[in-house]
Amino acid sequence: MQRIAERVRVAAIFAPGCQVKPVWFEWRRQKHAVTELSYFWKDCSGEATRLHFAVSDGSNLFELMFNLKDQNWTLEGVEEPPP
Repeated sequence: MQRIAERVRVAAIFAPGCQVKPVWFEWRRQKHAVTELSYFWKDCSGEATRLHFAVSDGSNLFELMFNLKDQNWTLEGVEEPPP
């Protein structure tokens, strides 16, 4: 997986019970619709709790991260299919 670590704009659904589901995100001026959520995990960095999402747009696999402390989304990495 290629590490990106870029802040991105994300549309997400915040459901009852602290459930967050990313719906789409913009990266490099392109909108990617989340078609599948493969995996979810939490970790901490200092005082910040971070939510990680392994998502797909049907072609590529992405890792999105939501920082609960500063309320920012970051695209952590992308895995593109071989040509």
